Amino acid sequence: MLQLKDLSLRRGPNLLLEHTSLTLYPGQRVGLVGSNGCGKSSLLALLLGDLHADAGEVCIPAGWETAHVAQHTPETDRPAIEFVLDGDRELRRIQAELAAATRAGEGLRQGELLGRLEAIEGYGAESRAARLLHGLGFAPGDERRPVKTYSGGWRMRLALARTLMCRSDLLLLDEPTNHLDLDAVIWLEGWLKAYPGTLILISHDRDFLDAVCQQILHLEQRRLTLYTGDYSAFERQRADRLAQQQTAYLRQQREIAQIQGFVERFRAKATKARQAQSRLKALERMQRIAPAHLDSPFRFTFEAAEHLPRPLLRLDQATAGYGERAVISGLELSIEPGDRLGLLGPNGAGKSTLIKVLAGTLPLQAGHLEAAQELRVGYFAQHQLDQLDRDNSPLGHLKRLDPTATEQGLRDYLGGFGFAGDRALEPVAPLSGGEKARLVLAILILQRPNLLLLDEPTNHLDLEMRHALSEALQGFEGALVLVSHDRHLLRVTCDTLLLVDGGKVRAFEGDLDDYPAWLAEQNQSARPSVKEGTPEDRNDRKQLRRQAAQTRQALQPLRERERLLEQRLARLDATGKALEERLAAPELYQPESKPRLLELLAEQRQLKADLEETEEAWIQVSEAIEQFQGPGL
Repeated sequence: MLQLKDLSLRRGPNLLLEHTSLTLYPGQRVGLVGSNGCGKSSLLALLLGDLHADAGEVCIPAGWETAHVAQHTPETDRPAIEFVLDGDRELRRIQAELAAATRAGEGLRQGELLGRLEAIEGYGAESRAARLLHGLGFAPGDERRPVKTYSGGWRMRLALARTLMCRSDLLLLDEPTNHLDLDAVIWLEGWLKAYPGTLILISHDRDFLDAVCQQILHLEQRRLTLYTGDYSAFERQRADRLAQQQTAYLRQQREIAQIQGFVERFRAKATKARQAQSRLKALERMQRIAPAHLDSPFRFTFEAAEHLPRPLLRLDQATAGYGERAVISGLELSIEPGDRLGLLGPNGAGKSTLIKVLAGTLPLQAGHLEAAQELRVGYFAQHQLDQLDRDNSPLGHLKRLDPTATEQGLRDYLGGFGFAGDRALEPVAPLSGGEKARLVLAILILQRPNLLLLDEPTNHLDLEMRHALSEALQGFEGALVLVSHDRHLLRVTCDTLLLVDGGKVRAFEGDLDDYPAWLAEQNQSARPSVKEGTPEDRNDRKQLRRQAAQTRQALQPLRERERLLEQRLARLDATGKALEERLAAPELYQPESKPRLLELLAEQRQLKADLEETEEAWIQVSEAIEQFQGPGL
């Protein structure tokens, strides 16, 4: 198990952790949350060995393989799939030793290495890497492109795929969804739910945390507190604890006031002096309870737009794309004040293209766009973060936008976005991605738009800021068009979902919870099928159908075996989760509970053995199906 014992950690003058302890068991999936700057990323760096504790001890089991996403992807001509395969370090080591043994003519050593390669499923490694790339949004054939041909966001996906390729015991992920679209987030969610090792995940996506994590580790006031359950359960538990803390705080404040009043009244009286001194000592010994900080540090609203014309904008038989390539065609859309449109669709289907058309930054190839004379567009896109004046301050940006506003008024406004005091006067250049995103939102909201176009606005924003943004959007009187991988933001702000797919835009039949099933259906239908080809091929269609029927008949026993194994895996997984919840109970680690603890740990070991055996059987059946199965089945 992973343990932190009486740990303290500093970064420069800042004390991030103070005398805190933690125990995590193999297989736990933990979400690490806390305010920006509290030390979450530093804790991961400590576990990686990049930082060292100022006091206490970090205990990670010997032999554990730890994986994390590198911050920089090198410029290289190597194919993307080879870069991803490098993530399986043992595979690469065996391959290198096998090549050396082959050159040296060491037959016995070659046999040993080939056996080891088979044991780690090395022969299927390239297929596994290709599935990772496809799941993260890479198109078939992209895996052979050189790494250096990809943009920064896609290189981050490559780095994530390389990390997932590692057969790790401990996986550390810091905001892995920042550069992903909704489709890739849903795929990653499924992958992490099946991850057998210990996961520590930093994320500001509450739906993602709910789906993946079994426990939430909260870093606050230099302490780590582990909560059982997903993020929603954590919010409920923490709200209860803070309410109790607030009650205790108010009670203690009354007690302190009474003691101080007694001391002030009787300090000068000889008959009461000793009692007064006793009360003072009691006051010094009293552990001060911190007031509960329930309010978000961010507060802002959308000012009412000066005009709300109807419609704001209309598209008639519109076609849009790049160069001669059309991405969207035949588009009919009318946007009215109060509309709340969320855009769904596969990666590359044209969601951002539609946003650019609505923003007026991409002209139509055909059709007609009619905008109201009083239309005022507020457009948020990731590239706008790079267009900020690096040498100017947040206050300077707003003064340039509204020269008639008072400095105090602008500073009060910026305080709602986290730029209080001197932070409003500091240059933009050293700001983090989240801080720049907050500034772009502040600039956008100050312009009082009546049509908001938000393309992935929550990248780099923490949970508190996302909550403040969702509340502000609910009070916005204009129209909203939103592209986001944050399903919670889509859920609470959008009334209508539009599906962008196959060059068309249409209403999505269902709600956000139905979208993963739609994606799965699309992926199933996109599997390769038998093509008619030449006339000779068409003459062979009967034979192909006959062969396919024979194959399906032969596959029936394998598919039935696969179904039974999947049911057993689900039962074992449910049992494992229930067992982990029991093992998380603090009272179990008291001396008197040791026999019960040992019993549960033995049960957990047997469960893991059963799970491994069942998974191995399922993998063998799945591979047999893949080898047996012909195209189109």
